[in-house]
Amino acid sequence: METLFWSSVLLVGYIYIFYPVILYIMAKKPLVIRREPDYQPTVSILIAAFNEERDIVATLENKIAQNYPKDKFELLVVSDESTDGTDDLVNDFAERSPVPVCLLRQKPRAGKTAGLNKLVPEASGDIIVFSDANSLWDENTLNNLCRNFSDSKVGYVTGKMIYVAEDGSTIGDGCSSYMKYENWLRESETAIGSIVGVDGGIDAMRKSIHAKLNDDQLPDFVQPLKVVEKGYRVIYEPEAILKEHSLTDSSAEYRMRVRVSIRAIWALWDMKKLFNPFSYGIFSWQLLSHKLLRYLAFLPLLTALFSNFLIMPDSWFYTLTFLIQVLFYCAAYLDFKGWLAGPDLLRMPHYFCLLNIASAEAFWRFLKGEKKVLWKPREG
Repeated sequence: METLFWSSVLLVGYIYIFYPVILYIMAKKPLVIRREPDYQPTVSILIAAFNEERDIVATLENKIAQNYPKDKFELLVVSDESTDGTDDLVNDFAERSPVPVCLLRQKPRAGKTAGLNKLVPEASGDIIVFSDANSLWDENTLNNLCRNFSDSKVGYVTGKMIYVAEDGSTIGDGCSSYMKYENWLRESETAIGSIVGVDGGIDAMRKSIHAKLNDDQLPDFVQPLKVVEKGYRVIYEPEAILKEHSLTDSSAEYRMRVRVSIRAIWALWDMKKLFNPFSYGIFSWQLLSHKLLRYLAFLPLLTALFSNFLIMPDSWFYTLTFLIQVLFYCAAYLDFKGWLAGPDLLRMPHYFCLLNIASAEAFWRFLKGEKKVLWKPREG
C-alpha cells in the first residue's frame, strides 16, 4: 500500500511540478521564431454565436477598433440558429461598419464546429482568426498574432487570455491563477517547439492548412493538433491579449469545464496517433504530460488519499501526510461555500478540485460514449 501511495504522489508531482520544471530547463535554449513586426497579411476574423445579443455588438466594435489596416481584414459571423436579436444586431452593424461584415445563419442548429466549417470557405484572408462572441482584444492583437506568420514554420498562434472578475468571485481568482500557470507552460512549450493547449477566443492560423472537423470535435483543441500533424509549429504569443469575464459561480464554471473536458478527451482519442514518439518526438511527450495525464490526474489524487488513509496508523509521518491532504480538500470546500477569504494562493484548492472533479465526470461520460456538440452563451 505504501508503494501505491508513493507512486500516486510521484505521478501527481510529475503532472503539476516535475513536467513544468523539465520544460523550464529545456526552454533555456529556445527555438527561434522569425517575427517581422510589419508583416500584415489579409485576415478573416471568424465568430460563432448563439443568442449573443448582450455581447455581440461590443465584440464587433472591439474588432474594428484593431490597429490594423481596415482594407486587410473582414468579419464573418455564423449564427447557430439564434432565437434572440443576434442576427439583426449583426446586420445593422454591417451597414455602418468600415470593414466588411458578413452574417451566415446556420439552420438547423448544429454547434460551433459545424458553423466554423461553413465560415472558413467564405473567408478571403490568408490568415483566419477565431474569436468568441464575447471576446474583447487589446487593440494590437491582430498585429501581434500575424507577425508570427512571417516565419514559414509557424502554422497556428494563440494569444494570452486574462480573466476579469467583476465581483472578485472565487472562481475568478482561482481561474486567474490557473491561467497564469498555463500561460507560463505555453511560453516554455513554445520555446521547445509547439504548445498543446490554446484559447479559442484568440487564435489564428493559416487558412491554407485549415482542416474541416467533425461536428463533435473541439476546434480549439483538434485544429492545433492537426497543424502539428502537418509539420507546422503551434505557438503562444503573450503580447496578443484577450480579456474575458470569468464565470461568476462554481456551478456554471463546473458545467463548462465538464463540457470542454469531454470534447478534449474525445479529441485526444481521435488524434491518438500523435502519442507516437517515433513520429512526433517531443510533442508526444508534451501531449501525454500536459493533457492526457492532466485529465486523468483525479485517479492518482484519489489513490493517494485512500492509500494514505489505510497506512496512516503505521507512523506519525503518514498521519501528517493524510492531514495535509484533508486540510487541502477542506480549504477547497470552505472556499466553495464562500467561507474562506485571503490571498489568491490560499483559494487555489477550490479551483484545483473543481477542475479535477469535472475531469472525472467527463472521463466517465467519455467511457459511456457521450459527446457534446451544442453550447449556450456563458453557460456550461
